[in-house]
Amino acid sequence: MIAGIIPARYASSRFPGKPLIDIQGKSMIQRVYEQAAQSKLLHKLVVATDDERILQHVRSFGGEALMTSPNHANGTDRCWEALQQLGSEYTYVINVQGDEPFIEPQQLDELAAVLQDGTTELATQMIPVSNHEELFDRGEVKIVLNENMEALYFSRMVIPFIKGVDEKEWHLHFPYHRHVGMYAYRRDVLEKISQIPVSTLEQAESLEQLRWLQSGFKIKCVPTGFESHCIDTPEDIEKVLRRMGR
Repeated sequence: MIAGIIPARYASSRFPGKPLIDIQGKSMIQRVYEQAAQSKLLHKLVVATDDERILQHVRSFGGEALMTSPNHANGTDRCWEALQQLGSEYTYVINVQGDEPFIEPQQLDELAAVLQDGTTELATQMIPVSNHEELFDRGEVKIVLNENMEALYFSRMVIPFIKGVDEKEWHLHFPYHRHVGMYAYRRDVLEKISQIPVSTLEQAESLEQLRWLQSGFKIKCVPTGFESHCIDTPEDIEKVLRRMGR
């Protein structure tokens, strides 16, 4: 069985109280929850928070929420604590990003579909790179894959380098992909990675998934056609609404 967990903490250096902000009449966390609840392949959906205000708010609109420690360094660790509270019947968990209020339910189902046989350790999503600007944007994380659609490496730099070709045409000569940051974890793997210290590659690129690769775990990469629309600052709200045509 697959559980969807939405990590939601109140404290944020750039945007305190972000889960509770109002977006066209509903809080961000409510929008995320209601979108994720439409998934056909999740067997459970819960918000994992460290704040009583968020906990009570989620319950007020009929959602399910769990209280977790305020000391977690990231959403992965918060997911592991929440999964332990939910019980042993859930073999996989999908970490649903709590700052994407317009996430598509089909996106969750695309990721959940590769978990069905139980062999996938970790999974995430990717989208093709369509132009030079995207490819050389260091805010977009690029992925190199093996023949099994598993990640060999993630980088903010462009990889691979194409020798003898103008860099403005690289995207025309190689099937580049960029990362869409939603993760699925097999229960036993999540337990293990929650105990792994920060790695040298993770420190270098500031990408948590490199810690897992460096430790020998396999990350399945699932194609998607859905863009990621995150809200990290108050200014992002209007940007996302414009991009979504709302």
